Amino acid sequence: MRSSHLLALAGCAAAVPLTLPNAFPVLSFPILRTRSSKASAPAAHTTCTPQPSTGGNTENGVVNKNCCTDVTVIFARGTVEPGNVGYFTGPPFIAALRKQIGASRVTVQGVEYPATTTTLATGGGVGPANMAADVKQALLQCPNTKIVLSGYSQGGEVVHNAFKQGITASQIAAAVMFGDPYNGQSVGGLAPAVVKEYCAAGDVICNGSGSFVITEAHLSYANDASDAAAFIVKTLGL
Repeated sequence: MRSSHLLALAGCAAAVPLTLPNAFPVLSFPILRTRSSKASAPAAHTTCTPQPSTGGNTENGVVNKNCCTDVTVIFARGTVEPGNVGYFTGPPFIAALRKQIGASRVTVQGVEYPATTTTLATGGGVGPANMAADVKQALLQCPNTKIVLSGYSQGGEVVHNAFKQGITASQIAAAVMFGDPYNGQSVGGLAPAVVKEYCAAGDVICNGSGSFVITEAHLSYANDASDAAAFIVKTLGL
């Protein structure tokens, strides 16, 4: 079944060859919210608005200045996925983490960036800078929160390259990537014990082949959502 998502991919085929499985879900693409370029001063949060626990494809807990929580996840979606946390991997991972530690303990912010095949070839375009800005804003608003960086597919590139945009390993508690084209490379100097990479068998995007062909394996990371959430819980001692 072909969908609007498939048409978006097809329009980019001339730039990067992408092969999709026959079955592909119908997705709607909500308009991305613009982010503020200037972080406000830290809030006391004596009264605050909790982040909704059913954000779907879009999560804005940092830019909306929701209540401070134990954990803040900054997530970068994959190429041409909808919203700012995508469809295939972000929402299942976020839902699993909320289930395991409680939604009131987790803030989630999706990285705003085009996530096109063009930015795929350039290490995520403006994505790394925007992820770094999200980290800085999260820590400004909630200095005691533990920051987790995560990304799927091109979003993995965003995580790696965010460390070139003014954030340091000391600010990050853990990182989790799924189908990461940079799989196997150091993640901003983070200790290996706080980094988890998922690369499914048959996923040529993350297995070192250098291919950007989308296989069914590359769309399978919802299967790892609970394990990834458990890794975060254990690593952060929650």
